[in-house]
Amino acid sequence: MTARLALRFGPGVARWCEGVPARVAELERRWGFELLEELEPGAVSVVFRCRWVDGTPAVLKLSPGEKLLGAQAGALGLFAASGRVPAVFAADGDALVLEEVLPGTLAEDLPLAGLPERWAGLLAALHAVPERPVGVLRGRCEEFLGRIGRRLDEPAIGARVSPADWARTVERCEKLLDSQGRTVLLHGDLHLGNVLDGGARGLVAIDPKACVGDPCFDAADLVVAGPGIEDRCEEVAAACGLDGDRLFAWSQVFAMLLAIAHLGGEPDEALVEELLTVTR
Repeated sequence: MTARLALRFGPGVARWCEGVPARVAELERRWGFELLEELEPGAVSVVFRCRWVDGTPAVLKLSPGEKLLGAQAGALGLFAASGRVPAVFAADGDALVLEEVLPGTLAEDLPLAGLPERWAGLLAALHAVPERPVGVLRGRCEEFLGRIGRRLDEPAIGARVSPADWARTVERCEKLLDSQGRTVLLHGDLHLGNVLDGGARGLVAIDPKACVGDPCFDAADLVVAGPGIEDRCEEVAAACGLDGDRLFAWSQVFAMLLAIAHLGGEPDEALVEELLTVTR
């Protein structure tokens, strides 16, 4: 736990990690849920399955990033009326209890071929929520472009992604932001690891980073989720009623981000090559 969270929060997170068992026990007494088991951790949190006071299956999340967790609880509240995000049962600083989404299979583990139509239903519900006074897509893009752009200094990434390649991605993103037409309340981080199978309820989104912007942004992660990017872009645009040219341009941005993520780990060479080709 400590080593993983230290990558995001620094070595000082060790003290917070030491206090997790006591914090969980204190919350269990105060909120009255029944703790069941630890689950696969998130990128910035530790996660436990539990049973809420009324017997509802639930999930307890703890994170040293209190602002991140607070923003997530607020964003889930914004999208609550859509029925496509988990309900928030309780929140306090570094702790959040959410409804457990069942059956809960990650979208990344579902057949890609059937996802465009299901994604369309998810986007229709999320994007029908009225815009609220939250951040804008430009700020979201500036954050991840700044953070990911620094990774070009890593040898494995710099060997495949040149400064000119990255500059082209940044310029493409800026042009898309400058030319936005219709805007909606976006989930803002709708990759396939943040979408769960909710059974009859349809796909359910978790961990939103809500902002207002181009609806194509919430569809681009699906387009670049596997081989056959150009064909999938056409399928997703048609299913979701989106501008195909804008969706492909956003997908070119996302393809570069995903290529860098792969190059920083154990890359799927065939997919990385397609991702990089799409960006050119």
